[in-house]
Formats: sequence, C-alpha cells, structure tokens
Amino acid sequence: MSSVSTLGIDEAGRGPLLGPMVLAAVCVTPRAAAALTRLGVRDSKAFGAGLEAHQARCRLAAAIHARADSVHLRVVSVEEIDARVANGELNVLEREYAEQLIAASAPARRIVCDGARLFGPLRERFPTLTAHDHGESHHVSIAAASIIAKVRREEEWHAIAARYTPTFGPIAGGGYVNAATRRFVRAYIERHRQPPPELRRSWPLHFAADLLPPDASASP
Repeated sequence: MSSVSTLGIDEAGRGPLLGPMVLAAVCVTPRAAAALTRLGVRDSKAFGAGLEAHQARCRLAAAIHARADSVHLRVVSVEEIDARVANGELNVLEREYAEQLIAASAPARRIVCDGARLFGPLRERFPTLTAHDHGESHHVSIAAASIIAKVRREEEWHAIAARYTPTFGPIAGGGYVNAATRRFVRAYIERHRQPPPELRRSWPLHFAADLLPPDASASP
C-alpha cells in the first residue's frame, strides 16, 4: 500500500429496470495505473455489450485485482434502491456507499469519483476528493472501478436471466430499459399477474400499464 496512490470510485447499474446497482473502488499507485493503461483499461462502456465484451472486461478485472493496492465493491439491492428513490435519495444512497468504500480501501493521496454533481458533496468530508463527469476518460483508477463494477453487475444480471430462461427463453437487454427487457417484463406479468421480484418498482412501468392495476404502472 502506498500513500501516493489514487482511489477511483464508479458505479454500474444505476438506471436498469431489473437487478441491483454496484459501486466499486480501486486504489492504484502511479506505476500500477500506467501498467493498467497499457493493458487497455478504460471506461467499461467502451467495450460494448455481449459475451466478447464481458470476457474482455473479465480479463481486465483480473489484471486490476493483481495490480491494485485494494479493490472493493458494494452491491445495492433492488429493495434498497426502491426505498431510497421513493424519498428522492438515490444520490444520497450512492454517496453513503462511496463513504463505505473509502473507509474500506487502502490509503490514498487523493480520491477521484465519476460524477461531479453526484459525488462532489463528499469533498466536505474528504478534502482530497475530486469528482468529474466522464471521469473514466481522465483517471485510470476510475476506469478500473467502472470495469470492476460492470463485471459484478453483469454477473448479477446473468444469474437473474438464468432463473427465467427455462420458462421465457433467452433474455437479452441486460435488464436495462430497452425492447428486450420490456418484452420479458410483460411476458412475466402476463404469466404471473405481478412484476418479477428483481424489478425496480420505483421505475415507471408505462409499457405494462395495460397489465397492471392503475397505481402500479407509475413511479411513486
């Protein structure tokens, strides 16, 4: 562990209809950051979607674990997300988890986070913290955190999809708001007369309004 290290924080899965959100923190020395850059660590979204993209992120995640001072993550459940969204506290929730990650991580000279408005308020507690929009493009520690978070988020989604594939067939879309996810949610509701338990019920369900009671198709 080194006091010259940088701690990067990012999340994956803030916006999907299905499944949890994941926040990750990766602490790296300048030497490790340079090595990870040479290996191709960059914003997790830059790899695209699909199996090949997931495998590429997994390979880089292994390299990150091997070279970082510390790697930590937190999985935020659908139930907790819904409860906090109902009170307009999703940003507060993310900041709370970021504080947990900072406390758990190796010592760092500075902390960098993705999302100026989201994480900027943490500077009051952590004077060495800076928050940037599109931070993955500027700090390899944030890019590394984005990969760690994305890989775990994908693992969580794959487990969800595997539960329902025998009944509904392959489920594409990653749980995000897209045609494939909407088709699955509608098919589930048609069969079970209620949304799947992995659904974030605080998100709008206008696309399934005809299958649900009037007060169940809109956000609280």
